[in-house]
Amino acid sequence: MSVKDKYQSVLSLGEKLETKDGTVAVENGILKVKGTVKTQYEKDILWDEIKKVGGEKPSDILANIIVDDTSVYHRHEVKSGESLSKIAKQYYGDPMKYKAIFEANTNLLSNPDVIHPGQVLVIPNS
Repeated sequence: MSVKDKYQSVLSLGEKLETKDGTVAVENGILKVKGTVKTQYEKDILWDEIKKVGGEKPSDILANIIVDDTSVYHRHEVKSGESLSKIAKQYYGDPMKYKAIFEANTNLLSNPDVIHPGQVLVIPNS
C-alpha cells in the first residue's frame, strides 16, 4: 500500500472541506500535503483523521494546514432538532459551554433556548 493510499481518507476529507490551494506530493515515502481550510475546527478534524490513520506522531506524512479565518473556531449552520448545548458538545465536548456560543451570537439570538434551522452561528475560539 502506498503512503498516498494509506492517507486517502485524509485527502478525501480535505476535498469534502473544500480545502483551497491544496497540494499533495510523495517524496522519499513521505506524503507532503498543504492547503488552506476555512476554520480552526476544520484543521482540527483533519489532524484527527491524520492521527487516526498514522498514529499520534506519524512519521510518513508532513501536513501544512493553514487556517483562513482565525477570528472564530467555526461557523455552524443550525439543523433541525439541534440546541445550543448539543452544538457546544459537538465543538467543545461540553454542553454547558452553550453560553459562549449564545454570547457570541447575541446579534442573532435573543434567547439561548430558541434557535432555528438555517441560522449560521459563530462558534467562538475557546
